[in-house]
Amino acid sequence: LASSGVPSEERQYKAYAEVARRILPESVIIRTLDLGGDKLPASVKMPDESNPFLGWRAIRLCLARPEIFKTQLRAILRASAHNPKLRIMYPMISSSREVDQADGLLQECKAELAAAGVAFNPNVEVGVMIEIPSAALTADLIAPKVKFFSIGTNDLVQYTLAVDRVNERVAHLYEPTHPAVLKLIRCTVEASHRHGIWTGVCGEMAGNPVLTPLLLGLGVDELSASPGAIPLVKDVIRHIRYSEALDLADTASGLASGEEILDQCRALVRRAAPEILELAE
Repeated sequence: LASSGVPSEERQYKAYAEVARRILPESVIIRTLDLGGDKLPASVKMPDESNPFLGWRAIRLCLARPEIFKTQLRAILRASAHNPKLRIMYPMISSSREVDQADGLLQECKAELAAAGVAFNPNVEVGVMIEIPSAALTADLIAPKVKFFSIGTNDLVQYTLAVDRVNERVAHLYEPTHPAVLKLIRCTVEASHRHGIWTGVCGEMAGNPVLTPLLLGLGVDELSASPGAIPLVKDVIRHIRYSEALDLADTASGLASGEEILDQCRALVRRAAPEILELAE
């Protein structure tokens, strides 16, 4: 975002390779270019849009500007030679067709590197972010094409409820526990498991220990949180039984409002680990 131009393939490769080597033997996921919306670099000419969050951003921008996208994909592929658990993730996917288009460019990059004799992992895993309701509702069509889902809850809530969370007039309507949001999360998780892949959650929900039992009860396999949030999230998991998380998710499915569901989440954490609730709030 601070660069005066689009970073070169070599510059990106060095950055990705350093992360890939340092994180060994653990895995690392590199999300492809997610510009647009509230992330606007001076180096990329973006059109004036009345609503940039619904416009030319993320995978849409990448598919429209393949020269930028392929530069990053080649850099990521080269970095994959340093860590067999390096994965690629496409953001803001709205349909399986976009996955096909992105994968087509990825295959081109693999062919170019192979022809040049450049090392990379030919079996690098690819996943997608589920942050648009259309992707959650068609998760069964997307799942056979990828190895994992990552639910981006910040945008999923925003797009599901038609709420701009930075708009003070409607920010109170931004409700992660809204029944519609939870149905989309469950829909995504169940589709992934039917097809033998895993689902993670990123965004504010994943780092909120009050919501940890609910996400576990909905079947989520992995949580991606900021370093500061991880100790509290892990503590909640240690203090509850999985059966309690399942019961919470079942109870939530029968409630009519996000506020009621949030109250149930707080009640469970208060019973299991009251000190965590105090720290979280």
